[in-house]
Amino acid sequence: MNYGFSKLSIRDLELEGKHLFIRVDFNVPLKGGSVIDDTRIKAALPTLEMAAEKKACIVLASHLGRPGGKRQEEFSLRPVAHHLSSLMKQEIAFVVDCIGPEVEENVKTLQPGRLLLLENLRFHEGETKNDPDFSRKLGAWMEEYVNDAFGAAHRAHASTAGLPQILGRGAAGLLMEKELEYLSRVLLHPQHPVVAILGGAKVSDKMEVIENLLSLADVILIGGGMAFTFLKAQNKNIGKSIVEKDNLEFARDLMESAASHGVVLRFPVDSVIAQKREPGVQTRVAQADGIPEDWIGLDIGPRTVEEFKKEIWQAQTIIWNGPLGVFEIDGFADGTLAIARAVAESDALSVVGGGDSVSAVIKAGVQNEITHISTGGGASLEFLAGKTLPGVEILTDR
Repeated sequence: MNYGFSKLSIRDLELEGKHLFIRVDFNVPLKGGSVIDDTRIKAALPTLEMAAEKKACIVLASHLGRPGGKRQEEFSLRPVAHHLSSLMKQEIAFVVDCIGPEVEENVKTLQPGRLLLLENLRFHEGETKNDPDFSRKLGAWMEEYVNDAFGAAHRAHASTAGLPQILGRGAAGLLMEKELEYLSRVLLHPQHPVVAILGGAKVSDKMEVIENLLSLADVILIGGGMAFTFLKAQNKNIGKSIVEKDNLEFARDLMESAASHGVVLRFPVDSVIAQKREPGVQTRVAQADGIPEDWIGLDIGPRTVEEFKKEIWQAQTIIWNGPLGVFEIDGFADGTLAIARAVAESDALSVVGGGDSVSAVIKAGVQNEITHISTGGGASLEFLAGKTLPGVEILTDR
């Protein structure tokens, strides 16, 4: 699965004067018709700049949100085109559809080194259905294909799987290459000790990841809501904290499996608790195995932070996916932010993936001290679970 070095790259393509289709991941948050977080757009800039320098006629395509195969103005990519114009310091042409005569007219007149952004791919059902007819229309006039949308690589959609198949070849963009290089490195050739940090609300979202990490990690630190399913499986008192009753047996099996693999699982020893999951409520710290009946565990406590830090600072490789508390509420964000700072201060190669963990790293102001921040939540999870990604698998081998 060491894709990073085995797939054709945009670096390998002769692009001068060629019509180049680049699948980007511009699925970014918008508010009042403006982009409010451009992390994913900035991550694509090296690929776009290289394509422009190589004098390609560049056609960009992305999805935004889940419009369900219908045109919905709140999911238009027009504000993204405007924002990209300022970042690229050139006017980015925008066309109000992604297939059809108007698109073809704009593509035909596109000059080398210039960029055109198509409207949201998911305004058509054919995108998510990987409809061959839609793929053919999308690829009309295209001569080369590059996928730089790691965040969409786990989807077998028309723009990620159908189009490169029709064009006969596809290459990875620089961001895709970087994502695969770092994720492959931590999965296939990690330096030990390897510490994995897993959070988020549900064990069910991370089952395959945890199972795959048992053959890789030395220590797994588990926080967030999912920790309470493990604590409940050990008959601990967790009050009204979130628990997946259907997964208690899985949690017990996993703890046994970890022991047989020699992997240390660490759970919270204390929690920041409240009676409601709301901003501004009264909080206190309790033993993680002694939460009162009407209280809810909503963040890892200070003793847990110190114990987790010790493991993090001994690591050579760190993989982090998922927040360790209800991070979106300030009163329950301290644990996650403290862990973000600890990862940044460590000497380890660190890979952080998943929207909330990335937000935590940015909120803590330590993004420049993390080795690699992944732009793909679902894709990085599937990669860490050992799955192949359709949008990568379809790319041409070197």
